[in-house]
Amino acid sequence: MNARLDEVWQAIDPTRLRRTLLQMLDIYSPSGKEEDIQLYLEEVLSRAGFRVERQEVERERYNLRVTMGSGAPALYLVGHVDTVPAWDLEEFGAREEENLIRGLGSADMKGGCAAMVEAWLAISDALGPEERPSLGLLLVVGEEENGDGSAAFLQQCHPPWVVIGEPTGLAPCFAHYGYLEAGFVTRGLRRHSSLPELGHNAVESMLRLLLHLGKAPLFDRERGEIVYSIRELSSSRAGFVVPDRCEAWIDLHLPPGMDPAALQGAIRGIAAEAERFIPGLDMEVSFDFASPGYDLGDDSRPARLVEEIYTRLGRTPRLSAFRSHSDGNLFHGAGTRPIILGPGSLESAHTADEQVPFHEVAEAARIYAALALGMG
Repeated sequence: MNARLDEVWQAIDPTRLRRTLLQMLDIYSPSGKEEDIQLYLEEVLSRAGFRVERQEVERERYNLRVTMGSGAPALYLVGHVDTVPAWDLEEFGAREEENLIRGLGSADMKGGCAAMVEAWLAISDALGPEERPSLGLLLVVGEEENGDGSAAFLQQCHPPWVVIGEPTGLAPCFAHYGYLEAGFVTRGLRRHSSLPELGHNAVESMLRLLLHLGKAPLFDRERGEIVYSIRELSSSRAGFVVPDRCEAWIDLHLPPGMDPAALQGAIRGIAAEAERFIPGLDMEVSFDFASPGYDLGDDSRPARLVEEIYTRLGRTPRLSAFRSHSDGNLFHGAGTRPIILGPGSLESAHTADEQVPFHEVAEAARIYAALALGMG
């Protein structure tokens, strides 16, 4: 691998990589509206001489899949091209500041996608068709919503390994948190707002319920293992009245070994205890989505290969567990082993100041290329 890897690394073009990333950032591609960016990426890959397959997810929404080498790829590089909606439609695009590239999706995960495309182009530039590894590149839609792009791919293909370029600061994650989405509804009695004593305020019940949940040892942020965030809180909007309905959604990220079903039971039990402290509580609990985490361990060929690559780059691999939710859970549930590894950090993802250091994007391209040669 060493001689070929040197050739491929030399073929990585920082100017081309920067141009690809900046153009991707200037294309608005929130979940459900990914066609424009897929058309751009399809053109880039087709221009390099590859036949790009469109994998339909729904009307005007499709994944892009391309392969090289012979046989079914043992490894796919996987990136999602969709983003969360823009905070400001006037300022969603790319902005450069020294080594930082800012813009919607720069960390999550257009930086990773651009690095994967550059690794792919460098391999094809440096190596003849017969020298290229057996490798797949998959650019999916819908990750920021329900993962329907990856789900569509997994209906047809189950590669042994994938590398997903979510933002990890280039820390290789062979473990992944699970995810649970919990919904709570409280109901009250509507009355004129000037006569609250005659009604029952569903918002007050919800606030007391959430405070009760937050006091449970299970949700202790300092000593507990669960990461939770109250994502949404809304009530009925009916004018000058005591609200009779309130709804809340909570995101919960679970350490790899925790069973989401067991956590659901624990949450139901804690919520039920609230009836002792909240007068007239009328409550409903539901769980719309659950996905277990996983831990692939550090005794595998890819783990040893990562250590070798990082040593060669002068880096120390900090094996970690990916703390967010991603398509990695879907792939693992389907029998594929996912490594989460990409430029940028979760700290800036989904914020108005999203950013990625360009040197990390370039380094990610080298890492992806080396993994492709070592595993393909």
